Order: sequence, then structure tokens, then C-alpha cells
Amino acid sequence: MPEFYGVPVSLSQLTWVNLSGNLILAYQSLGVVYGDLSTSPLYVYTSTLIGNLEDHQNEEAIFGASADDNGEGGTFALYSLLCRHANFSLLPNQQASDEELSAYRYGPSTHSNVSLLKRFLEKQKRPRTGLLIVVLFGSSMVIGDGVLTSAIAVMSSLPGLQYSGKKLTKGALLLLACVILISLFALQHIGTHKVAFMFAPIVMLWLISIFCVGLYNIIHWNPKVVSAIYPYYIIKFFRETGRDGWISLGGILLSITGTEAMYADLGHFTAVSIRLAFVFAIYPCLVVQYMGQAAFLSRNLHSIPNSFFESIPDPVFWPIFVVATLSAVVGSQATITATFSVIKQCQALGCFPRVKIVHTSKHIYGQIYIPEINWMLMILTLSITIGFQDTTLIGNAYGLATATLMFITTFLVALVITFVWQKSIWISGMFLLFFGIIEGAYLSAALMKVPQGGWVPLVLSFIFMMIMYIWHYGMRLKYNFDMHNKVPLQWLLGLGPSLGIVRVPGIGLIYTELATGIPAIFSHFVTNLPAFHKVLVFICVKSVPVPYVSSDERFVVGRVCPRPYRMYRCIVRYGYKDIQRDDGDFENQLIQSLAEFIHMEAGEPEFCSSEGSFDGRMMVTRLSSIQSGSTIIATEIEDCSESSSVQSSKSSALLSLRSVYDDENPPVRKQHIRFHLPANRIMDSVIQEELMDLIVAKEAGFAYIMGHSYVKARRSSSCFKKFVIDVGYTFLRKNCRGPSVDLNIPHINLIEVGMIYYV
Repeated sequence: MPEFYGVPVSLSQLTWVNLSGNLILAYQSLGVVYGDLSTSPLYVYTSTLIGNLEDHQNEEAIFGASADDNGEGGTFALYSLLCRHANFSLLPNQQASDEELSAYRYGPSTHSNVSLLKRFLEKQKRPRTGLLIVVLFGSSMVIGDGVLTSAIAVMSSLPGLQYSGKKLTKGALLLLACVILISLFALQHIGTHKVAFMFAPIVMLWLISIFCVGLYNIIHWNPKVVSAIYPYYIIKFFRETGRDGWISLGGILLSITGTEAMYADLGHFTAVSIRLAFVFAIYPCLVVQYMGQAAFLSRNLHSIPNSFFESIPDPVFWPIFVVATLSAVVGSQATITATFSVIKQCQALGCFPRVKIVHTSKHIYGQIYIPEINWMLMILTLSITIGFQDTTLIGNAYGLATATLMFITTFLVALVITFVWQKSIWISGMFLLFFGIIEGAYLSAALMKVPQGGWVPLVLSFIFMMIMYIWHYGMRLKYNFDMHNKVPLQWLLGLGPSLGIVRVPGIGLIYTELATGIPAIFSHFVTNLPAFHKVLVFICVKSVPVPYVSSDERFVVGRVCPRPYRMYRCIVRYGYKDIQRDDGDFENQLIQSLAEFIHMEAGEPEFCSSEGSFDGRMMVTRLSSIQSGSTIIATEIEDCSESSSVQSSKSSALLSLRSVYDDENPPVRKQHIRFHLPANRIMDSVIQEELMDLIVAKEAGFAYIMGHSYVKARRSSSCFKKFVIDVGYTFLRKNCRGPSVDLNIPHINLIEVGMIYYV
């Protein structure tokens, strides 16, 4: 289903208002999605006809060679779609309440005849592990694609300076390419929205230019080039060139590079806008340009090494050269933004170390910027550019990355046809066979060029795949350790409501990855701390395999112990494209959700009918019903500073420390809300007392309690497992963003307790 400014809509719901919005997005997509695809004419014919086809450079050979998940795309979007329709995930944190999310179901709900296959795959760990590795490899290819696209796009635009007569040295051209690449990556922080508006006019001007040049070359050099669309030429091409023609498919594949990023870029735009731009702008201009270039080469075979620039008429050479250079820079944008999207999806689903994600648009949540990944891509791109200095070698690597990614995507779509769309296995098999044969031919040709540069994406993908798998493996072992070492509920009940310690005013938010049960680290707190907060909430920030979770379905609240303990559990659910806690109103929403749960649990009819869905003792609390139901009254206070009553409950040392912290880190001014019970509402005295305790605790302040975990392999583990956990996972954990930073937890309110996990 396409998405309009972060909200899913169906095509039947399109109005003139959102159609205009899609037209704007279509205009923007020219500067991001189609920059790479539209600049392919710079290097396609050169990469195809040089090498194995040097003995077949004639007119007929040239003619023969001419021949989503809810608005999110990419390999991980398909994987998440499979995980929520079949239990393919290796992380056992899925709950029954997750399946009731409005964005969870996609496709028909009828039962299919693949239940036996589905149950078999769900029970077998090896096929699920193999599926994850395939997905990780495909996602890693996207990253490698982002590196190679920037290098080949910029390098292919500079040979025009050599043709112009003002020849530059090879070192000067390389230096110029590096400067352009650094400038490109330095622009990424301004966001996809601004970059798209900046780049879209360049791509439009480029499309008009190549259309006009192509049309001129067709008319001037060889009008009969239009006959190249006949299948006769491709048959004759392979008949005469044989094995050399088959290997040349790796160069022809470059004509569709950029389409593999189109699917991953769906989160930045909409499917409708991408289709509009392709049908009415991209496709006509590219077809005319390729025909025009073929017409020129059919009469000027000696110009194959620099076919594009030599096909430009002299009077317009310099204007088109400038536009071509700018467009080559734009061509890198599609795969850069696709890389950001894939990394965000991988991180949300526990397959990539925590990195800083900056949401650059208030309207389209999929438009993001990741600083660490951006600079890493820049370093790798500069290394490839300086190391190869040859567009043919880079093109070989680029073609292999594109072919591999497209083949993996086709394989995953075939699984989606079976398990999500619930079609017959035969239909899925025919789809895989038809497209697999076509893409397999290109992939096999690209694999022949592994020694000539094709090894680069394989090495890059292997490195990133190992990073992703090691991180996921370590997280999975850590989660399983928590699952098998939960604190027995009987032990807590034996301590009594006071937990054997002093309960002081305030709310303690204990962060855990467990969605059920009490984590082992809680026993460390109770055993070693002399006092604990009167209200305790176990917070589980959980990513579910959907693109987004609406605010009404975000909080799932339950009670951990009997009412006098004042201990609750809150699962905060986010989709892989959601913004986590950027609104600064998390604490107030949590208090409202807890108050709503207390009323719902008490059995009041207006709340127990259809407002919540139950999962054991867990309930979904909806913010819309809270605001309309007046469970508790919220009053906004203009002064965001703490009141004197709150300050009096804290020590002077803590207040002094907070003053120093606020001086160094000026607080962001946000809503300060005070809660109180409605005066005109009659409620049970037990419920009223619990709500009052909650309100008083809120006014006393929050404390964020987290475990600082160290994961180590057991002594009995294999040497390989010890290396993976003690070296690989530990290195990644120490060099990624901490969980408190990732969750935007203020350090002044943070309490961390160390714990070693022997997995």
C-alpha cells in the first residue's frame, strides 16, 4: 500500500490534494531515485563493447546490445513481511498482541495450502538461519552498491575533459573526482527533502539534454536504429558473438543500475510518485538516448571508448558536459539514501549495531540521515576511486552488485508470494523460474568478471554481513540468557510489597529487553541497593516487524505483582521506520497509559468492552481513549522548571548537580504537565489511592535504571564462538552508541548497574 506523508493510503483514496503531493514527490524522486538510472548512458556502451566484444564491433552488434511492505522497500522490508506472517525470526520476542496491530496484516487472511511447508520451516532452525544470511547478504550488497555507484558515476563524467582538447593529467582528474565525492557526502546532512529539491532540476535538465542529443543522433547518423527493438538483432547478436556476447551482459546490466535502489528508496517517497516519474520522464528519455548513441556508434566505431561525449554535437558540448558532471554527482544519491534506509531497517530488527539516525523530514518519516554510515561510505568510495582509477573495473564490480541484489530480491518476492499473498507454490515457482532465468543469465555473466574488479562487492558484502550476523547472534544469545534466568515471581512475593527495602517517592523505569518475566538484573538492584522507588515500571522498548505503529497501539501495559507492590510492565512498540521518543513527551504518555490500565483492570464497562486487547495480564492502552475518557486530568504548566514541592524532596547535592548539568546541557523547552484526579468523578477508594500514588510519584521525578551488560562466552564454548562473542561482538558493542544514548535518556537521571552474561 503506498504511503502519503507517513500515512498509508490506497490508490482508490487518491484525491486531487494528495495527487498534487505525489506529483511533488515525483519531482523530488528525479533528484534521488532516478539520478543513478538516468546517468547510465555515460558508461553502458563503453563497458559493454570494450573487452570481449572488441572483435565484434560492428553495426549489428551495437543494435543487438541495445535491445513493498506498506510503503517500505528493500530486502529487510520483505524479510519483516515474512517474519510477521510466519515464525521465521530467530529472536523469540514476538507476542500474540503484536499480531493485532493494524499495520501487521498485509495480504489475504484466508488459509492457504502451504501450512505444512510453513510449519516445517518454522520448526527448523537451519532454514531460518539460512534465510537470515541471504537477507543480510542482500542488505550488504546495497551498502556495496552505495560505494560503487558514487565512484563510477563521478569517474565516468570526467573523461569529457580529455575529449575537449584541454587534456588534464590522470592525477588531476583523480583529484577532481575526489573533491566532487567529498562535496557530495558533505551535503547529505541537510536531508533527502532538500537534496531532492536541489538535485531534481539538474536531473530534469539532464533528461531533456540526453533526449535532444539522442533524437539528433538518430536523425543525423542512422534513423534505422529504431529497428534495434526487433528481437532478430538480439538473436543474431548471441549467434555471432557466442560466449563473448554472454559475458558482455555484465556491461549491458549497467543500463538498469539504479533500479535496485528504487525499491529500497520507497520509504523516502511513495510508489505512486516513483511510477509517475518513471513513465512520463525517465523511460522515454533513456530509450531515445540509447538509440541515439547506438546510431552514432554504428557510423563511428572508433569512438566506442568515449562514446557518450563524442556523440554530443560540438556547439552544445560544454553545456551538456557541465550538466553531465552535475548529474553524475546526483546519480550517487539513490544508493546513498537506499543505504540509509536499509541500515535503519537492519538496526530496528536487531541486525546492525546502534548508530545515530537523524530524521530529516517532519512529514515523511522514512527520510533519514546516518552520519556514521555517510562518512564510512565516503571513505570507502574514495578508496575505490583511488585504488581502481578505471570505470571499466568499477563497472564490473557495480554490475555484479546489482545483479546479485536483484536476484536475492526476486527470491524473497517468491517467498512473499507463497507465505504472505498465500498463492500456490506453483505460482511462486513459475515466478522464480521466469525471472530467475533472466537475472541468472546476467548474474552468471557478471560472475565471470570477478577477477577484473568483481571481487570488490563480494568482499565488502562479506564484511558487512559478518558485522550484521555477529551483532544479531550476540543479541540473540543475550536475550536467551535473560529468558532462562528470569527472577522467580515467588521470590518477589516472598519479599512483600516493600521488597525488603525502603520504598522512596518517585518512579523507577527499569529497562529490559524481555517482554515477559522479570530480568535477572533486577535481583542485583534489590540485593545491593538500600532503597527503591515506590512505583516501578519495567520498560521494554521493542521493535516489531512492521513499518510503523500508531500512537494508539504503542503502549502495552500490565501488572507484574499484586496491586500493593506498585510494579508494572510497559512494552513500548515501534516499527522500523518510527521515530523513537523524539517528541519529548514519553513520560507523560507513560503516566496516562498506566492510569488507563488501572481503570481498565478494575473492570469499568466503558473501558473493558473494546478499548483494549488482552494478552495475559497485558492491555493495549489507546491514547485517544485516554484523552477523551478523562481517566486523569492533565494541566499544562507554562514554567518548565520544577516546582518547590518537587525540589524539597531532593537533596541539595542532587539539585546542585542538576544545576551544573543544565548549565552544560541547556534543556529543550517542552510541555510540563501536572496530573490530578477529576473532582466530579466517583471511583473506588482502592483505585483512587493507586492513582494518587502514581501522580505523587510522577511529581517526585523519574529515574532511568539500566543494566550495563558484558557478554562473554562460556569457558566450555568452542574457539570459534569465543572469538565471535569475546572479540567480534564485544568490539561492536564498545564502538556503537550506548542504549541510553539511543533512547535519549538524560544522564542526570540514569542509573547503570553492570552485569556479566555468560552465554
